[in-house]
Amino acid sequence: MANGRTYTAAYSEKVVVYHSLGLRAKAVILPLVLMVIDYIAVLAAVWTAYLIRELIVPQLSVAAPAYFDVSRWYMYMIIPFPFILFMHFDQLYVRRLLFWQQVEKIFKVSIYAMIFVVVLIYLTGYVKMSRTFMALVWIISFFNLVTSRFVFKNILTLAGLWQIPVVLIGAGKTAELLINAFKNDSGLGYKVVGLVEDNPGNDKLKEYPVLGTFDRAEEAVKRTGVKDVLIAAPGLSREELLSLVYRLQPYVKNIAFVPDLFGVPVGDMQLDTLFNEKAVLLRIRNNLASGYNRFLKLSFDIVGAVLGLIVGLPLMALISLLIYIDNPGPVIFAHKRIGQNGQEFPCYKFRSMVLNAEAALEKHLAENPAARAEWEQDFKLKNDPRITRIGKFLRKTSLDELPQFFNVVKGEMSLVGPRPIVADEVIKYGEYIYDYHLVRPGITGMWQVGGRNDVDYKDRVELDSWYVRNWSMWLDVVLLMRTVGVVLKGRGAY
Repeated sequence: MANGRTYTAAYSEKVVVYHSLGLRAKAVILPLVLMVIDYIAVLAAVWTAYLIRELIVPQLSVAAPAYFDVSRWYMYMIIPFPFILFMHFDQLYVRRLLFWQQVEKIFKVSIYAMIFVVVLIYLTGYVKMSRTFMALVWIISFFNLVTSRFVFKNILTLAGLWQIPVVLIGAGKTAELLINAFKNDSGLGYKVVGLVEDNPGNDKLKEYPVLGTFDRAEEAVKRTGVKDVLIAAPGLSREELLSLVYRLQPYVKNIAFVPDLFGVPVGDMQLDTLFNEKAVLLRIRNNLASGYNRFLKLSFDIVGAVLGLIVGLPLMALISLLIYIDNPGPVIFAHKRIGQNGQEFPCYKFRSMVLNAEAALEKHLAENPAARAEWEQDFKLKNDPRITRIGKFLRKTSLDELPQFFNVVKGEMSLVGPRPIVADEVIKYGEYIYDYHLVRPGITGMWQVGGRNDVDYKDRVELDSWYVRNWSMWLDVVLLMRTVGVVLKGRGAY
């Protein structure tokens, strides 16, 4: 026994044995703790909204009454508990989800809970409730729930209390992708305790002990006491997968596997069970085929771009002045890019290069074969001689792209979409160019969030295609929020 965990001889030198009693206790206690955390988060939102409404709003508006009534019954029970109830119905206390999936569900839960409370207020005739107060409760509750869960789960993860031990069957590229997802997202909370693999050889997974082989997988899992298994071997035949699942099921609580669906648009996939036929039906929807969704995306783009221009105009004026001082000449540069349906449009950017940029580029490429090879591969140069001093800063911070808000207002670009490409890049997209032509290119998108220039060209193309095939309104919101973090870090920008 070491650190409360038992070690036993196995295929690897050491195997950590997890006792089922401790795992069951964690499965019961953690949801209860999360409920308490959520209750405190909503209660804090209620009190914050109450103070803002009572102390600040009357000072800003003569029409607002100086006093409004909220009973303690509403503050401590009627308002918080619908949040807990809807969180429970949406399985947010038992289901492991990626962080951004949790945010989406919490956003919907906060809407449903507030609708429930408003309807209850109307039915009970509680007319003294303030609409401003209710709106503040909704906004602050959503923020508090997301923040408190993120902080609390990270604390539990650091303490080793949030993670669920799992055995990963497979040690190839798919297993590597899963482990990276577990490390990068605290919402899932899976801890890989070992691998089951016939031919272990992935150096990136060498830190994990190999517990056994496929033909004796159930013995390896039984030795660990783990109740969750992930099968990361999409290359298994149907018969091999069925045999593995049937052999493991008596000894574990949950089995998840990665099917061979790489490249299939799974962002909005729905599953139907055909009981008599012992089969499942997977339904894939093309969200961008809906006129309503296209109108929703366009409306979101225009509203967001107009707000961006209003807020950003003083900064844009300052940037224009700095560009002119550094290198006199036009401050806006319009470069021909390929847009929706293959139509060219002028893509606006703050000028970050010298005025004779094309001549400088040709001279540099002629004198540097390595630079020419880099340019022909990615149409980018890490050490570009054309870039001005202020231009380096603008590119590093992505501020050079602020004028593209005008492209969005004109209907040529979107806030979120594929990276706008030049005509010479079309051939590099191959058959994926049809996906690209379906939507307007974006100021930000999968490529920008995924690492920008650190991502090779093939992966860029696949990211653009994945975005189009899996589009949802929430995906756009998530990518916009993640873009802020990427820009602040300056990762992959040059």
